[in-house]
Amino acid sequence: KVLDASTLSFGTRVRWFAICFVAGIVCSILGTALLWLPKGIKLFAVFYTLGNIAALASTCFLMGPVKQLKAMFEPKRLIATVVMLLCLVLTLCAVFWWNKKGLAVLFCILQFLAMTW
Repeated sequence: KVLDASTLSFGTRVRWFAICFVAGIVCSILGTALLWLPKGIKLFAVFYTLGNIAALASTCFLMGPVKQLKAMFEPKRLIATVVMLLCLVLTLCAVFWWNKKGLAVLFCILQFLAMTW
C-alpha cells in the first residue's frame, strides 16, 4: 500500500505537498537567479529541472503516485506529459553533453509550457 495515497493521513499528505511545492518554487527561482553567473546555465538547468520534478512530486502526495501517473498518461494529457518528460531530459543533455545554452533555455521553456498545458 506504499503507492496508495490513502495510507498517509490527510494532514501528512498536505504537509508533504506543501514542502515539495515550495521546494519546487525555490529551486526554480534559485535556478533563474543563478542563470546570470558565469557558467550559470548549468546551475539554472539543474535547479529548474529539479523544481519541476519537485512540483510533480508534490501532487503525488495529494493523489498518490499511481493515480498521478494514470492521470498524466490519459489520452488528453499524453502529449503534454511526453513533451514535459522529454524536455526534462533534453534540458540536462543540452547543458552537460551538447553544451548548447540556447537549447537548454528552449527546453526549459518547453518544460514550463508542457506543465501548464
